[in-house]
Amino acid sequence: MEPLDYHAEERSKASFDVEEMKIVWAGSRHAFEISDRAARLVASDPVFRKDNRTMLSRKELFKDTLRKTAHAVKRTIELNLSEEETHTLWFYVDQPAYANLHWGMFIPAIEGQGTEKQKQKWLPMAHNMQIIGCYAQTELGHGSNVQGLETTATFDPQTDEFVIHSPTLTSSKWWPGGLGKVSTHAVVYARLRTDGQDYGVHGFIVQLRSLDDHSPLPGITVGDIGMKFGSGAYNSMDNGLLRFDHVRIPRNQMLMRLSQVTREGKYVQSDVPRQLVYGTMVYVRQIIVSEASCALSRAVCIATRYSAVRRQFGSENGGPETQVINYKTQQSRLFPLLASAYAFRFVGEWMKWLYTDVSKRLQANDFSTLPEVHACAAGLKSITTSATADAIEECRKLCGGHGYLSCSGLPELFAVYIPNCTYEGDNIVMLLQVARFLMKTISRLVSGKMPIGTAAYLGRVEHLMQCHCEVQRAEDWLKHSIILEAFEARSARMSVACAESLSRFSTPEEGFGEISADLVEAAVAHCQLIIVSKFIEKLQQDIPGKGVKTQLENLCNVYALSLLHKHLGDFVSTGCITPKQGALANEQLRSLYSQVRPNAIALVDAFNHTDHYLGSVLGCYDGNVYQKLYEEAWKSPLNDTVVPDGYDEYIRPLLRQHFRTARL
Repeated sequence: MEPLDYHAEERSKASFDVEEMKIVWAGSRHAFEISDRAARLVASDPVFRKDNRTMLSRKELFKDTLRKTAHAVKRTIELNLSEEETHTLWFYVDQPAYANLHWGMFIPAIEGQGTEKQKQKWLPMAHNMQIIGCYAQTELGHGSNVQGLETTATFDPQTDEFVIHSPTLTSSKWWPGGLGKVSTHAVVYARLRTDGQDYGVHGFIVQLRSLDDHSPLPGITVGDIGMKFGSGAYNSMDNGLLRFDHVRIPRNQMLMRLSQVTREGKYVQSDVPRQLVYGTMVYVRQIIVSEASCALSRAVCIATRYSAVRRQFGSENGGPETQVINYKTQQSRLFPLLASAYAFRFVGEWMKWLYTDVSKRLQANDFSTLPEVHACAAGLKSITTSATADAIEECRKLCGGHGYLSCSGLPELFAVYIPNCTYEGDNIVMLLQVARFLMKTISRLVSGKMPIGTAAYLGRVEHLMQCHCEVQRAEDWLKHSIILEAFEARSARMSVACAESLSRFSTPEEGFGEISADLVEAAVAHCQLIIVSKFIEKLQQDIPGKGVKTQLENLCNVYALSLLHKHLGDFVSTGCITPKQGALANEQLRSLYSQVRPNAIALVDAFNHTDHYLGSVLGCYDGNVYQKLYEEAWKSPLNDTVVPDGYDEYIRPLLRQHFRTARL
């Protein structure tokens, strides 16, 4: 008997080749094939079960994470997976674990900051997981302000050792994933002190636990920081605390690619440019941008599929009620998020190229693009993670009351994702870094220094300050040249306005403090322009498949015009468009929703998410939502017994007692 497909009619409406769109989403046929195999491999393996995750206690959840991680390593070896296949397998296991930080932070830190000799010593052990590492930078009292870290590393020339010490409570390392219970080693960031001077924060490889019995080494206090937000979610990760009591390490465990301390205690800068350290930073942030589209696509897939199943109101003559997805209020909230998932996917692809390009340039001692690349990485990390966190919560609301159930997959997805807004750079701090780049770029225009890359439009600032939008009809907003110029003019005018405001303060820092909110908004405008422009550039490529390009054009326009609608005040107040043109943009946006609607289910099918990866009864492929919700209810531990535990102690006495009318 063929399984029911409640979305079959919806899928038949698609006007494009879904299989080709899957390849576009994946980036290439090769990437699609690897992703598809890994997703199905994980989904078919009972060890990777995750439907019970929110019901496990913290200890059970953590042990489950250890089991899954060990099994993933075992399968990687058994199947002789390539590095790309291994990364994809880990991605679909979909459970925050210590291994994420080991591979994603500990190893890259040594690769980027260690000497060749240090890499030869430490990386083979790390790659074979003979040691397990974490990245201990953030402290109880300092996160974003890395230069304010308090942990010290004082060189002792008598023993040729560094003494790592936590001088205050607030100097305790706090939050590193994998630190709490698993990591044997850490890259620890501490203030280097030698020869009577403080040389600022540097990295050191420090062993934390015995490789024999896993007990903490002398002088080290280490543990888990406790439960985090949500059920399941990030509680599978052993985020840790760490204090040092005069812990001694050999001098050669300082990461010495960029600087070193000699046997005599002299601090010496190497001839390797310090800018190379930014390569690791860009690498991590481009991964975060790419993963934003994955998290957002999951939420959008769940909300879209459920919106097509759920019916409310609108029945006539006893007929069926209206599908929720047909209400314009639902479309105006949902379809911009669908478009955003695709937009973030394509800007993530571009960021991978950007990282490769800047890495080649850095190796050739070409630092010309580094400021612009750093601003891109910081800004896009901020914009995409903030938008994705908000979108997941919006998708939960779009699913009504059922979205609040753990089995909808949305509460846990939200709880897992929101740390992205803070780690690897607080999002507001990141936007202020972008703002500094923009202000510096504008200040250099007077000397004839033309900006490059994503800031190149500021080289046309005089035109952008004077240009007028040419929209006369709603359909004019479908012209990419008009959309781009509107976004460029908005960003340029907001940046110039900030620069003019800053010039009126006695010092730049005073100005930055006073108008920081305006600077953040200018940075947002710049980053949104980047995403819109990269989506448009994607459309200029050769895109195969029947109707695929048309659907991507619709999504690109939805993304751009929904941003214009959301930030209409910026566009109108800066004179980029008139109120009438803003109204025409909204009219065109409503028309675009009607064009997206018949293809909505097929567009989320193109994400190619398995039911296992989605982890949602509301977003299941076959749409059999209500049967699955009913079955899921009976899995609740409270339903293990008909009469609840505690009945005899607390409920029965209440029911049996004789109440009397009380008088005050």
